[in-house]
Amino acid sequence: MTALRSGLWLPIFDELADPIQIARLAAEAEEAGWDGVFVWDHVRWHAPVRQVADPWIALAAIASATETVRIGPMVTPLTRRRPTKVARETATLDQLSGGRLTLGVGIGEDRFGEEFSKTGEELDPRTRGAMLDESLEILTAAWSGKPVRHHGEHYVVDGMKFLPTPVQRPGVPVWAAGFPGNAKPMRRAARYDGFFPVNLDHPDQVAEIAETIAGLRNSDTPFDLAVDVAPGADLALYAKAGATWWLTQFSPYGVSLDTVRGVVRDGPGN
Repeated sequence: MTALRSGLWLPIFDELADPIQIARLAAEAEEAGWDGVFVWDHVRWHAPVRQVADPWIALAAIASATETVRIGPMVTPLTRRRPTKVARETATLDQLSGGRLTLGVGIGEDRFGEEFSKTGEELDPRTRGAMLDESLEILTAAWSGKPVRHHGEHYVVDGMKFLPTPVQRPGVPVWAAGFPGNAKPMRRAARYDGFFPVNLDHPDQVAEIAETIAGLRNSDTPFDLAVDVAPGADLALYAKAGATWWLTQFSPYGVSLDTVRGVVRDGPGN
């Protein structure tokens, strides 16, 4: 049984929408022994949430305030982001952090904040899935530093080079997110570096997921299985089931700096 690595998973809303405060929290987390600091990526959330920070600016602040913790958006819906822009952002952020970026990706959900319907983004989940896969192909090619020639259904990149490349080689680790029981995200994750099943109900689901993904992979390279768990839960059950990371659950409604700081100072506890 591998020891779980620990990460803060922060909805950067309202009191947590201040990048200066987030950077300070990240520095405190590093000092307290946490292994990672990850942030939500949204442009809108249902009321009573009012303030929403930009994740990439927040992550740049975190990278500048820390030296060892892994960082990343968990998760970014690539379907509402241009892959060429994300290629530049990820390489620059990996450079800034000294090779500490993990890119969490997913197709996104409109039901939490209507951030797709209110901005004219693609609503069909199958189309968003195809867009996500195409975006990941572009990112993987961009991180190589070689000319990217991609003519797909949704995106075109005609012979561009993306330099500098990320510090991490062959590129930034990618964790694909998905709901438990959905086979497509697991198949996607198996092609990359990790899986983040959101809204787990029980540790037994983790064992089922780990077994499924092991059967899908044809590589011996390290693979992460991250779970979101409330502080104080029995982490040994998740570690035994095959999880490699646990990320702290915080409600997006009314989350306070004091609450997060208390969890940070209590330490990862694993």
